[in-house]
Amino acid sequence: MSSTELPETRTSAAPHSSRTRAVRVADGERLRSVALPGLTLTVRARPGDRPGLVPALYVHGLGGSSQNWSALMPLLADRVDGEAVDLPGFGDSPPPDDGNYSVTGHARAIIRYLDAAGRGPVHLIGNSLGGAVSTRVAAVRPDLVRTLTLVSPALPELRAQRSAWPTALLALPGVPSLFARLTKDWTPEQRVRGVLALCYGDPGQVTDEGLRHAVEEMERRLELPYFWDAMARSSRGIVDAYTLGGQHGLWRQAERVLAPTLLVYGGRDQLVSYRMARRAAAAFRGSRLLTLPDAGHVAMMEYPETVAQAVRELIDADEAGAHDDGDMDDSDDSGGS
Repeated sequence: MSSTELPETRTSAAPHSSRTRAVRVADGERLRSVALPGLTLTVRARPGDRPGLVPALYVHGLGGSSQNWSALMPLLADRVDGEAVDLPGFGDSPPPDDGNYSVTGHARAIIRYLDAAGRGPVHLIGNSLGGAVSTRVAAVRPDLVRTLTLVSPALPELRAQRSAWPTALLALPGVPSLFARLTKDWTPEQRVRGVLALCYGDPGQVTDEGLRHAVEEMERRLELPYFWDAMARSSRGIVDAYTLGGQHGLWRQAERVLAPTLLVYGGRDQLVSYRMARRAAAAFRGSRLLTLPDAGHVAMMEYPETVAQAVRELIDADEAGAHDDGDMDDSDDSGGS
């Protein structure tokens, strides 16, 4: 079997039967497991409303999963053929064989998938860690990215907010195991409410049903033997990416992105500072900026309609630009004949 083949070991509306708890799949979604050299990825598909739509790929943040996009994907199903990936060690994807949870390692996983699937170029949409990963993918493989949307991307900050310090502390040796011991008596609901308070501008927006689903997912994740290791190593990967300089630095790579870019920042984001929006807008050439004063770290979950409209406008502008380029090429050809 060549490395470019894409064997699908599972395609269903339910996860592996051997798992003790099922992964939730919303109406209209399908999960499949994709085996690639050195890793296996779970991909959540939300097919477009009609055949032939351009592909989109959604990449979640630290501690998240492809479920983080279930509110946004159906709102764009009339424009794109959507897929959301569980990064290695998160959601329903097992850890990578090499244990590499760096931003580069996650980016390599996305590139391997897109190369094997032959879906590029895609409309690439990333949140937080997924935003940093998507930035790296767009910089090093521009042929794979048609447009880029970044929701609170985890790009380096010289002075991080205090509320973001616990995430950085997870990168320190021994801290994850210590935290696990100190919080062993916390219920899954207590853990979920803590995450919601950190990630949402207004946690009160979460419905009772949404809270129940989140608690069920937390219960499932806590049973995974690699849960804390994936969190710790990915946190370390973010910290390491913040310290990289030169051409491998994320801000330098942001300047190299050629794809039309949409940046989304929340005014109540406790993990990525709202003040970074202006720097990001300057780094990504010709980018669009959407600021949501009441949003937190996961605007695509808090204000999916608003984010979907902004993505739709980005896609419209990209398609209009491609059409204009085509018209220009036609006129140049006729003029030279």
